[in-house]
Amino acid sequence: MIKVLSLDGGGIRGIIPAMVLAEIEKRTRKPVSLLFDLIAGTSTGGLLALGLTKPDAEGKPEFSAADMVRLYENHGREIFSRSCWYRITSLGFLADYKYPSDGMKMVYAGYFGRTHLKEALCNLLITAYEIEIRTPFFFRSSRARERSDYDYTMQDVAFAATAAPTYFSPYKLGIEGASEYYALIDGGVYANNPGMCAYTEVRSKHPGEDILMLSIGTGEQKTPLPFDEAERWGLAGWVRPLMNIVFDGVSDTVDYHLRLLLPPEGPGNPRYYRLQPEMKQECQLDDASPETIRKLKMHARILIETNSDALDILCRQLVH
Repeated sequence: MIKVLSLDGGGIRGIIPAMVLAEIEKRTRKPVSLLFDLIAGTSTGGLLALGLTKPDAEGKPEFSAADMVRLYENHGREIFSRSCWYRITSLGFLADYKYPSDGMKMVYAGYFGRTHLKEALCNLLITAYEIEIRTPFFFRSSRARERSDYDYTMQDVAFAATAAPTYFSPYKLGIEGASEYYALIDGGVYANNPGMCAYTEVRSKHPGEDILMLSIGTGEQKTPLPFDEAERWGLAGWVRPLMNIVFDGVSDTVDYHLRLLLPPEGPGNPRYYRLQPEMKQECQLDDASPETIRKLKMHARILIETNSDALDILCRQLVH
């Protein structure tokens, strides 16, 4: 059985899957990189995937899932930061991206150093999107181990994977031995839930193998959009809610398909788990305030408590 972990995008809300994975590590007493054969991640999910599979000097995981929780707690405001001068020159980010990349690059440099993608402790599939040739782009650790020109640093992969449109500028990734480059943005524009990407990746390489998948979301927005208000919206009114609708709608569609493709093998023997908290109040992906962090952690704890029995079954499946 191929064991797969899929991690949604969602900016600072990545603290939710990080806490769920910390609970799984606690129950199994094993690191995530030993529990799964493939980890797929979009945006903040890609950041988590990279952090959980980065080796230390002895070839063991350098960061636990609890360490990644602290990344969001301690460095979220550093990643999503901008000076007063930047606010002025960007005209409140109407004339530029909402945040400069300086804070993000400093945090990623501290976490990933010069570690390369090929060094990941299990197979990774990280999504991005190339904007010049207009195509999905995948970072695969399996390919990085086969081709040196494809073996980017984990820093580079993290920069490209989390370059969310309007928040950060696209990331220019050079091609080894050439003057060309890739212009990459966050893969959430087409696969905020990368579960189906992970499924097809496994099916293409292991057509006869069974699959066990855990898919973790970063919170589904359940704020209603009243018809009486929406019918009067123009372009400006639709911009923010439309992004949430697209992300949630695509994620729900992936969930629907995977439930059909990976039905239980019998009572008490699921092959597919989807853990996704519902949020009645909107939480912006760049809101790293202490109050928002506290609320997100509360959502994660509730998610863990309400799915405790399912997590026990999953943990037993993962260690066997």
